[in-house]
Amino acid sequence: MVRAGQSSEKAALIYQHSDDERQEEVAAELDATVRKAMAAAKGKERDQPSGTNLARGE
Repeated sequence: MVRAGQSSEKAALIYQHSDDERQEEVAAELDATVRKAMAAAKGKERDQPSGTNLARGE
């Protein structure tokens, strides 16, 4: 399978038969979405700790 986590066997087959160009387009869009979200979150302080800081009690 090209990608994991499809909601159905039909969806998995669609991805499996897509071409490399389309896979590059999907990956580029995902990358752009993540980069945009990371840029928006950069510099923002959280009101409450999370992740490792929360586990450490910081």
